[in-house]
Amino acid sequence: MHILIVALILLLLLFGPQIWVNSVLRRHAGPRSDFPGSGGEFARHLLNQLHLDNVSVGVSNQGDHYDPQSRTLRLTPDNLKGKSLTAITVAAHEVGHALQHQLDYRPLRWRTRLAVVAQSVQQLGNGLFILAPLVAGITRAPSSALVMLLAGLVSFGSAALVHLVTLPVELDASFRRALPLLEAGGYLSEKDRRAARQILTAAAFTYVAGSLASLLNLWRWLRWLRR
Repeated sequence: MHILIVALILLLLLFGPQIWVNSVLRRHAGPRSDFPGSGGEFARHLLNQLHLDNVSVGVSNQGDHYDPQSRTLRLTPDNLKGKSLTAITVAAHEVGHALQHQLDYRPLRWRTRLAVVAQSVQQLGNGLFILAPLVAGITRAPSSALVMLLAGLVSFGSAALVHLVTLPVELDASFRRALPLLEAGGYLSEKDRRAARQILTAAAFTYVAGSLASLLNLWRWLRWLRR
């Protein structure tokens, strides 16, 4: 029974945030005839208002995001072309990232650099993880277990670090950038503003599930290290 309770808690921690995020985004994804433009058009409008003419707006099949390398704000097809509260609010959130970049917001700069390094580190860790058993089979060296452990720590540790740095950046984009833009421009009614806060929270917490998963994997490897 104890093991079952622990398993249920872990499942809730791992999948609960993402289930909640998806639920909030779907709840407000219905088309709205009272919105004059789509999420993509609204993003372009806000960017022009902020004099960010050098930022382009495009489509993404890998989630809504802002790419500081190419200065491109990318939205999923539903949010790019849709006229929904989710589309409008998510667009404002991604504009918040573009504004962070324009203002040289340090946590965004750190996250961007760290993500590039972490990607290389994870590839190295994965390579070590794959090669270690092959080397062990050929050389029968006991040190291969330490190599595998190091590979796991490097891969999971770097991913966890990126996610931990990402969360405050996302919260800033939602509540210090996007929300003031929406409120100052009078784009939303009082009822929509309350819902937009939920959507902005969901947009920021998209990375929570990934962070928890990375931390859980890192914890498992650290427990193995202590044995």
